[in-house]
Amino acid sequence: MTSEETPNVDLITLTRHVLSDQLRLGSTATGDLTLLLTAIQVTSKFIATNVRKARLINLVGLAGETNVQGEEQKKLDVLSNDIMVNALRASGKTAVLVSEELEDAIIIEDGYKGKYCVVFDPLDGSSNIDAGVNIGTIFGIYKVRPDSKGTVEDVLRPGSEMVAAGYTMYGSSANLVLSTGSGVNGYTLDAALGEFILTHPNITIPPRGKIYSFNEGNAMYFHPPVTAYLKSIKFPAPPKSPYSSRYIGSMVADVHRTLLYGGIFGYPNDKKSKNGKLRLLYEAFPMAYLIEQAGGIATTGTKRILDIVPSSIHERCPVFLGSKDDVQDLMKFYKETPLEG
Repeated sequence: MTSEETPNVDLITLTRHVLSDQLRLGSTATGDLTLLLTAIQVTSKFIATNVRKARLINLVGLAGETNVQGEEQKKLDVLSNDIMVNALRASGKTAVLVSEELEDAIIIEDGYKGKYCVVFDPLDGSSNIDAGVNIGTIFGIYKVRPDSKGTVEDVLRPGSEMVAAGYTMYGSSANLVLSTGSGVNGYTLDAALGEFILTHPNITIPPRGKIYSFNEGNAMYFHPPVTAYLKSIKFPAPPKSPYSSRYIGSMVADVHRTLLYGGIFGYPNDKKSKNGKLRLLYEAFPMAYLIEQAGGIATTGTKRILDIVPSSIHERCPVFLGSKDDVQDLMKFYKETPLEG
């Protein structure tokens, strides 16, 4: 911006943008989803502030406990979980909360109970925080079934029944990516204003990319379809050029790059992890929802992720998601290559 230019005076905040979407729904919109998303915004701002100063205020060490996944909890994990639970409960718009950090679902008491269920990973990738890698919060939102007062059964439903999903990525800036079922939009936190501003409207994933994100440290355990697919993109027949590997190890960061630039992100099941590593409810479902809303595909290799009916809140599944053409190429290998070599 030159000295003669004036700043943009029509800032579209996340709240304004979601409200306008809700208003388009007419009489079916109550504003409750907007208020719920406001609570998620507040937690994202709080976590973003603490991520930036985590080393200074001694939040990067271990809390001395493990979570339900058997992973050592960082102090920042516990703090992020607590602030999310408290903010979502206080919003008065939630009935059921499921967190990666908690073994059981939280059923909200009647005085605060609303009509939405939120599933979330409060701080994905926190083990990378000392390395300065982008980390993030992942969330998905269901509406309580009409005949329910809010039970765990309200979240044990296909991801296709979510009404919204998103993530906030914490790094050099805080970026919140959200879909409420009509496309994907990205917002950047303006620290001076304390508001998430629309900076990436109508995100659409390219139909094909040139980047793959797989943890090839586990390559010796991959099943033949995955090995064959990776060989095809790393050593393609001329005149095709090979794909580049970009794997960070933080799901939010890897999926964010895939969403913007295309390509494929994969975390398969393998000979070591029979069911895969990623959690279905609060990692695979929200990311699959966003990818599909942006025009991509999300699959286990053999079936659509959003069609899976969870049997437990911490269930795991294989995940491949990204550009339509790239993911379809991978799915062909699952059809043509025997699972066991």
